[in-house]
This record gives sequence, structure tokens and C-alpha cells, in this order.
Amino acid sequence: MPTNNAALLSSELNDEARQLALLVQSVTDYAIYMLDANGYVRSWNSGGQRIKGYQQAEIIGQHFSKFYLPEDVLKGLPEVGLAAAREHGKYEGEGWRLRKDGSRFRASVVIDPIWHEGRHVGYAKVTRDITERFEATLRLEETQRALAQSQKIEAIGKLTFGLAHDFNNLLTIIINSLDLVGARNPNDARTQELVETAMRAADRGGVLTRQLLGFARGQSLTLERHDLNDVLRRSMELYRRACGPAVEFVIKLAPGLPEVLVDTGQFEAAILNLVANSRDAMPSGGLITLSTELQQRVAPEDLTGELCAHVCVTVADNGVGMPASVSERAMEPFFTTKEVGRGSGLGLSQVFGFASQSGGFASVASEEGRGTRVTICLPPIRG
Repeated sequence: MPTNNAALLSSELNDEARQLALLVQSVTDYAIYMLDANGYVRSWNSGGQRIKGYQQAEIIGQHFSKFYLPEDVLKGLPEVGLAAAREHGKYEGEGWRLRKDGSRFRASVVIDPIWHEGRHVGYAKVTRDITERFEATLRLEETQRALAQSQKIEAIGKLTFGLAHDFNNLLTIIINSLDLVGARNPNDARTQELVETAMRAADRGGVLTRQLLGFARGQSLTLERHDLNDVLRRSMELYRRACGPAVEFVIKLAPGLPEVLVDTGQFEAAILNLVANSRDAMPSGGLITLSTELQQRVAPEDLTGELCAHVCVTVADNGVGMPASVSERAMEPFFTTKEVGRGSGLGLSQVFGFASQSGGFASVASEEGRGTRVTICLPPIRG
């Protein structure tokens, strides 16, 4: 009997058609099948069953557009692929496809026309599931973008740090000189008026310097152990008043958050800044939501992509939002979409600097016409 079985197997392998059938059926990483000239499935292999979920009896005789997303079928993409293969000798493409259970997968597709005696009789179609590779590429690109943005901000921060210190030194000289001028002419009302006006301008310059140092992570923070929910509750009325009468203010504080190390004064200033920005984005009124949550997040500069726990505070609005080109630059100092005189462009950059100097990070998510979410993520105290 073993000899007869071996002879039978040898006979099958010597048959070219049987060899081809065995080869195609043995491939499980690729869906390999034949379509007739109109795109109907005429053969099916085990790879097609594994990737797309259809048994041979279920799919033979069905049109191959069954694997496409409905919106792609409406666009005529299945026919485009067949026409390109027929006219150019081959079609290669990539896109989202549907499994039997309705789930999506990313497919790499090759279609070759089949000719017999000069007559077009069908197509050979090969599909591979590349979902993991596609998603890994997207993650890598996102990480590279985040790293490039982080490096750009870091470079701007170093420049800003130097400028802020030089500007602060100049302000010190100006303020000291104004004090001397005022002291020498204490009874001259006009001189005192001019000195006070100049002092107010110098004070404003001091505020700008502190904002610049905040972005450049050069300000002095007094880090103390706090529950962020308690810190937010203490200033809740201030945030409500900052919203104005036309804006609804909603608070959603997650219970049981771990404590963090934070400078409460700088933290409260950052939240107030975000609330004011959201209010300005809704001139006709709207909704601002202040929320806290423990999230697993990846720090933008972390190339390993490791998820770590962060205590996150989010200020979200349903205002005008920002296009991607604007939101990507929102954290840069002096970048603003407001009219001249309505903002220095240092608000969000100060928030970014505060979060970074506190050991965390800040992120912006916005969509034009659908609002903006700014989140400050701080690492919890361990142990």
C-alpha cells in the first residue's frame, strides 16, 4: 500500500495542472483566485478563505466588488482596477477591503489579465493583508512628525530663553532709570505721569518676559504634591467668570486621581489661559468643558511608543476650531490667529512650557468648525 500511495503522489506531482492546484491551495498568506472577464470569482484558495473569511462555496460566482467598501464601489474602483489591468497588462494598488464579518483590512492588490489564444478570458488576482505593516508605518510617521515638532519647539525654546533673559536685563535698566527720574522730579506732575505710563509698559514687558521664560522652561517652578481636582475646585468660580455670560461651563472631574507634583500658581494660570482662549473662539457663545481623567498616553518625544499613565486635564470647546496647518503651530511662541493687539501669541506656548517643565506634555486636537481640545498631561507620583 505505501508503494501505491507513493506512486499515486508521484503521478499527481507530475501532472502540471495538479502541481499548480496544490501550489495555489497551499499558499495561506495570499488570496489567489481567478475572475472571469466580468469580474466574477471562478476559483478560490485557502489564503482567500483565511484573509477574507469566505468558504469556496460561498464566494464562487460572486462579483469581486463584494470585497470593496460601499463608498469605493460607488466610485467604480473595482472596474477601474480591471480596466487598468486589461489596458496596461497589470494593475497594482492598495486600499481598504471588507472581510465576510464586515471588518476592514488593508490590502495590497495585484491584478493580471488572462488571455487565451488572443482572447481576454479573465483575470488573476492576488491579495495580501498588510494591515499590520500599514498601521506600523502610520505610527512611525506620526512619531517622526511629533519628534520633528518637538525638536523645532526645543530649538525655538533655546532661542527664546536667551532673548527673554537679555530683554529682562534691558527692562531692569529701564525700570531703575524710571525710578531715578521719578525721584528727581517728585513734584512735577507731568514727569510723574510720563514715568507711570512708562512703568506700566515696562510691567507689561515683564509679563511678556515671564511668558517667554514659561515657554522656554526657564521659569522657576515650586513643585508640590497636589490632587489636581482639589486645585481646580478652588479656582472654579474664577474659570466660570472668565467664560462670560454667553458660554456654558461644564466640569467633569474623574474621582480617585493620583497626586502629581505641580506649581499650583502656574497650573491655575495655564488653565485660565485655556479657558480664555476657548471663550474667544466662541464669540456667539457655546460650551466649554473642563475635565480630568487618568489616561494611558505616549509622550511626543518618546520614540519607543510606550504607553504610560498620566493625569490629564482637558479644556474643550465647540468653537470655530483650527485647520491642521494652524493647530500644528499653535504651541509656537508669537504664533496667533487673533487680530493685532488682541493677543501676544504666547498663551499656548506658555502652557506647553509649563507642562514640559513639570515633567509632562501638552497636546492640541482641533477640527475646523468643530472645536478645540487642549490637554495637559502630568505624570502621577509613584510610590
